Amino acid sequence: MPATTTIAAYITEPGPPEAIHVGAVPLPVLGSGDVLVRTEALVVDPVDTYVRQRGPLPQSPYIIGRDLVGTVLEAGGPVASGFALGDRVWCNSMGTAGRQGSFAREVIVPADRLYHLPDGIAPTAAVAALHGGATAYLGLFGRTQLRPGATVVVGGGGGSVGSCVTQLAVAAGARVVATARPDDFEWCREIGADAVIDYRERDLAARIREVAPDGVDLFWDTSGHHDLEAATGVIARGGTIVLMANGQARPVLPVGPLYTRDASIVGFVLGSASTGELTAAARHINQHLRAETLRVRIGTTLPLAESAQAHRLVEAGFRPGRVVVLPQD
Repeated sequence: MPATTTIAAYITEPGPPEAIHVGAVPLPVLGSGDVLVRTEALVVDPVDTYVRQRGPLPQSPYIIGRDLVGTVLEAGGPVASGFALGDRVWCNSMGTAGRQGSFAREVIVPADRLYHLPDGIAPTAAVAALHGGATAYLGLFGRTQLRPGATVVVGGGGGSVGSCVTQLAVAAGARVVATARPDDFEWCREIGADAVIDYRERDLAARIREVAPDGVDLFWDTSGHHDLEAATGVIARGGTIVLMANGQARPVLPVGPLYTRDASIVGFVLGSASTGELTAAARHINQHLRAETLRVRIGTTLPLAESAQAHRLVEAGFRPGRVVVLPQD
């Protein structure tokens, strides 16, 4: 008889990390377009903490989390025919559009949001890169069109999204200038940054101009600082500023340098991406996972029972590396 419950990390109302419970919850019925996955690795994304704090929750109890790597236990029907028992798979868009999240030992995943994991890739290494990889792909090739030879500034280059943006941009033939903490300089260079600048420089724009005198084609601050003074001060004609993270920020926008250089600003969230966009991103991510050209540091691993502590660490700015959760421990 199929299991009707699973062990999961869930909340019943928005609140602090202490609102997270771990225990048995109902397992949704496997639909004709669904796949039942036994999870092997999970990770806490910053967006997970925002949803936990503020809601609204699509249902209660609500299983937290977005990303997972696991193994197929059962496919629900013809729509899910591309998946078979034992397939290694991943997903980075659970917990949206009314779905339960990923932080459970067994998860029902829509087949159109599930992708095969390349052979030989460790679950923890993969799960650490899924959210940042998809975000980087959409920002570089979906919402903008990065061209070979472009100069890209990546703010927060030592973080998970910044690391992914750097690696995908370099692989596409761009030159990357990263801004980061000094203790992240070596990592940023290791993953391909051509120049690295301390983000705390008093005149950041001047330092960027020293290494990019012809201007910057794409300025993407993944850290959420939103230094638009610096961004508009270095943007090249026709360049683009990408906004993400820290939705509560209210930075001043110097409009003159923006419109006189025919520059633009774009913003997006991964949660609003279509399944087509996510599938395109997944193909790109898998290509780079196979080539070992998409790496994100892992800072610590915790069992599912310590999901609340995992959220505390992320909220406290734990670094360097991601907080990975192992659901089967």
